[in-house]
Amino acid sequence: MDQHYFKEYYHLERVNWWFTVRRKILRDRIHHILQAPKGIQSLNIGAATGTTSDMLTEFGEVMSVEYDQTCCAFTQTFLSTPIIQGSITELPFKNDQYDLVCAFDVIEHVEDDAKAIAEMMRVCKPGGYLAITVPAYAFLWGEHDVINQHHRRYTKTILGQLLKAQKGKIVYHTYFNSLLFLPIAAFRLMANLIQAIKGPKQSAPSSDHAIFGTEGFFNNLLAGIFSIDYYLLKWGVRFPAGVSYMVFFKKDAA
Repeated sequence: MDQHYFKEYYHLERVNWWFTVRRKILRDRIHHILQAPKGIQSLNIGAATGTTSDMLTEFGEVMSVEYDQTCCAFTQTFLSTPIIQGSITELPFKNDQYDLVCAFDVIEHVEDDAKAIAEMMRVCKPGGYLAITVPAYAFLWGEHDVINQHHRRYTKTILGQLLKAQKGKIVYHTYFNSLLFLPIAAFRLMANLIQAIKGPKQSAPSSDHAIFGTEGFFNNLLAGIFSIDYYLLKWGVRFPAGVSYMVFFKKDAA
């Protein structure tokens, strides 16, 4: 991928409804679950163009990792905190180094997701936290997953089984992007049905962002609906279903 693509992605991460509201949700959940942390050391894996890294600076020092070399080089030109090229399955850090290790919509891109989580645990300090978000439900698989090179989508049970092998406990979990779950599910299922009837697609697949746009009326409408999730989560609601799933896992103290 070239620099032009990442310039477009830079814009997308800062204006698109899903990125902007998800970032608010993540910031609020970290603040709540870690009890307004200050001065902690965070590792942000799969930082892309750095919006989640910028968000994490509120809580202390941040180190970022990005797998794509071109993206990493692009983000290094403007990010105020360090970012290096690296893989979640071979993190270039010592054991027990970070208070908070984040993978926001990352492990679905990795073939060996169990190894990815084991590496996150290795670099997490005893008593520290993993924060993970993933796309939910295999039946929601669509062109968006294909173009974003996902290997899978998750459920509470599937991700829970991966974490069960680690020493610690889940301290918070919920589905989210839940108010839009039914319309998105209907859209994905209808699109998949139409594609099955029409046969193999000749053109390149399209992401949800390309279909709904990144600015304007629909972007603002979707942001407004997704923001209701933000307030409900803030008030203590946990959703039984959603387009995405979130979990915070606390590593056992030494």
